[in-house]
Amino acid sequence: MEKAGNEELMRRIRELKEEAGATILAHNYQRKEVQEVADFVGDSLELSRKAASVKAKLIVFCGVRFMAETAAIVNPNATVLLPDACAGCPLADMIDENILAEWKKDHPRAKVVCYINSSAAVKAMSDICCTSANAIKIVQRLRGEEVIFIPDENLGRYVSSKTGKKLILYPGFCPTHLVLRPEMLLAMKEKHPNAKTIVHPECRSDVIDLADAALSTSQMLHFAKESDAHEFIVGTEIGLIHRLELENPSKSFYAASSLLVCPNMKRTTLEKVVECIERQRHVIEVPKEIRVGAARAIEEMLVE
Repeated sequence: MEKAGNEELMRRIRELKEEAGATILAHNYQRKEVQEVADFVGDSLELSRKAASVKAKLIVFCGVRFMAETAAIVNPNATVLLPDACAGCPLADMIDENILAEWKKDHPRAKVVCYINSSAAVKAMSDICCTSANAIKIVQRLRGEEVIFIPDENLGRYVSSKTGKKLILYPGFCPTHLVLRPEMLLAMKEKHPNAKTIVHPECRSDVIDLADAALSTSQMLHFAKESDAHEFIVGTEIGLIHRLELENPSKSFYAASSLLVCPNMKRTTLEKVVECIERQRHVIEVPKEIRVGAARAIEEMLVE
């Protein structure tokens, strides 16, 4: 019954999309059925680039608020809808423009590298954005300069270890990735001794130390495709497992923990996608004075 219901909803979404001239973008952590109805599925960097190039007048962003804000910033001529207005990001909420202003005052000569998991207002006060896929390259680009890295401390620490650059780290974290602890990973490695272990750099350092590689979700997809291994332990939000299995049908993938679920990513359902297109609900708007500054920081990131 649920499958039949999903098929009917997906059919309705395709009809609405055609009528409205909409493009549906979805993050790798979205529900399986939401990924299947999307026009494009990717990580934050891929989705930023796709949102900037989309010609559609309507973008339905199946993700969380900061992602939809980014789409509205890079493509101001499109209307951007977020299927669930309450789909936020606890990491992004750990810093705001007032806190950042204090940090900038304490380090007046420092460049601010802002992880994309942040609000538009915080991006507007930053020098350059980054994602987990390009954070190392972005920091390497700022040679000899003092750098404040916000808001994910674990990602910042990982970037520091790879670049040899001492960063001023803000104490933010992703609650979902923080769930994964070394003993969980060790138990999975014992259960699957031949598996390669890949984890997200938002994980704790002692978890990253146990992995074969720390990678963004797009990098995980590439790693799995190119690897000779046939089994993988995956230390990131479980939504990625669907794409990994879809693109590698002869390989096996095991979630490092069943607790690796982002409740905000799972708020988006097919029913909510239908409703937001039908009723043009939850339009994401970024005030021009914020959008201009945020666009500059994002554009700096996209120049590679």
